[in-house]
Amino acid sequence: MKLANMFIFLLLISPFSQNEELVITHQGEDILTIHPADILMDATLQPFIDHAKVYEIMVRVEKLVKEEPVNAKIGESGEIVAEKTGYQLDKQAFSKNMYHSLYSQNGHEIEVPMNTVHPKVDSEVLASLRAQKIGHYDTYFNSNNKERTHNIRLAAESIDSTVVFPGETFSFNEVVGKRTKEKGYLPAPVIVRGEVSEGIGGGICQVSSTIFNAVDNAGVQIEQRYSHSKRVPYVPEGRDATVSWYGPDFTFKNIYNQPLLLRANVYGGQMSVSVYSSDVINFESREIPGASKKLPEETELKQRKVE
Repeated sequence: MKLANMFIFLLLISPFSQNEELVITHQGEDILTIHPADILMDATLQPFIDHAKVYEIMVRVEKLVKEEPVNAKIGESGEIVAEKTGYQLDKQAFSKNMYHSLYSQNGHEIEVPMNTVHPKVDSEVLASLRAQKIGHYDTYFNSNNKERTHNIRLAAESIDSTVVFPGETFSFNEVVGKRTKEKGYLPAPVIVRGEVSEGIGGGICQVSSTIFNAVDNAGVQIEQRYSHSKRVPYVPEGRDATVSWYGPDFTFKNIYNQPLLLRANVYGGQMSVSVYSSDVINFESREIPGASKKLPEETELKQRKVE
């Protein structure tokens, strides 16, 4: 209310000129130029501003300056790759500065105010979670199937170094994201309603099934898991976890008082998932039947033209 009263007061005593531009800068560079006449409600009502247009400008600026934080992760050689701090627009300060500049007789350039966004997982957290392996599972696949191998490796990279904090629920679809051509996923055989068909992201369910068995071995609470309509060859019967972006998800909850670290790796034709935590975690593991190393026979599907 006080802020609104201040703007009304400024409006009454310091109407701005429609001929003067407002330049918005970020890190010393011009990123947007605003013509005050473009945000008036009506020329006959000047200097009254259309607040919806001001909000649209704020949304545009936020997209231009936002930098997502990057979590720390474990590199290929086992080293910890440091996290990166993110930044986002300070909306309240930006709105205040913008209105002040529009109605001020001094200065028509504002530097974008930013807030720091810290990553969820930093190097210190990762370092503390490599002390003890509490769950593990391996599955096997035909590495000669290049498309399926590529998809498995891509999904594994998305999962690797994920940290699930106490009380937090892990979602496979949320962590891996939508499996699309734009993200690098390739067409490969997938099981849909008991039938083998061609689809983007084939092989992904082997990743989710491997994770399920690894975290089940670690004794977590399984929240959501669905089996395929047809038995899959890479895990024992009843030990699979089918996933689909527009359908089933695989989720589990960390019921322990310590964070959990997921490591996912692909070595040739082997997919491995390990669950780590700190050395003070009190956990209760479960016995899980191992996967067969025998590779199933594969039938090459005829390529279908995608319009």
